[in-house]
Amino acid sequence: MSDTELDVVFRDYETLTARTDELFERVRAQFPAEVACTAGCSDCCHAMFDLSLVEAMALNRAFNARFGFGAARSAVLEAAGDADRAATRLKRHYFQRAKQGATDEEILREAARDRLRCPLLGPDDRCVLYEQRPVTCRLYGVPTAIHGKAHVCGKCGFARGGAYPTVALDRIQDKLAELSRRLAVAVGSRYRELHTVYVPVSMALLTKYDDAYLGVGPAPQEQE
Repeated sequence: MSDTELDVVFRDYETLTARTDELFERVRAQFPAEVACTAGCSDCCHAMFDLSLVEAMALNRAFNARFGFGAARSAVLEAAGDADRAATRLKRHYFQRAKQGATDEEILREAARDRLRCPLLGPDDRCVLYEQRPVTCRLYGVPTAIHGKAHVCGKCGFARGGAYPTVALDRIQDKLAELSRRLAVAVGSRYRELHTVYVPVSMALLTKYDDAYLGVGPAPQEQE
């Protein structure tokens, strides 16, 4: 593994998150009354979404740096375990709904209604890793679009059908995918599809991103 190359990838990720923050602030400056985000509002902290490899590893590194040992770390990991089990149950439910004939759009609408508390949400309803939060969290309060389909937080004041600046979230996701590909190359993974792995926040916190997980080094020999 090349630490230098890996550091460059994470620095580029930090640059991307900083630019994402700039996009959010630009919209908020133009529409301060419509962007309802305030400290302690945790609506977006109950949404279900997955993280790219680079986001998951960056969050994992930040968590381990902030919470080395102790009760606070244990509390977050316990919450992560609870959230991961709940997410697994929901995903099984969505799978069954698909088998029963529900369309992708119907399942996505149902998933948007389901609420799952983020394990990083503290008892005061504030994120314990706010400065290192993922991209989706950074853009939740402003209009975004994926492949032309718009989305906005229900608590914000953007009127349906109105003309507002919209952040192309799919373009940012493409950049995250490229950073994840570079990360897999930087660590020298033998897993060709490592960069395509997406996990929820809970699993990003629970996972140990060591050589075995990343596929670094020779493959283990099978026991005869």
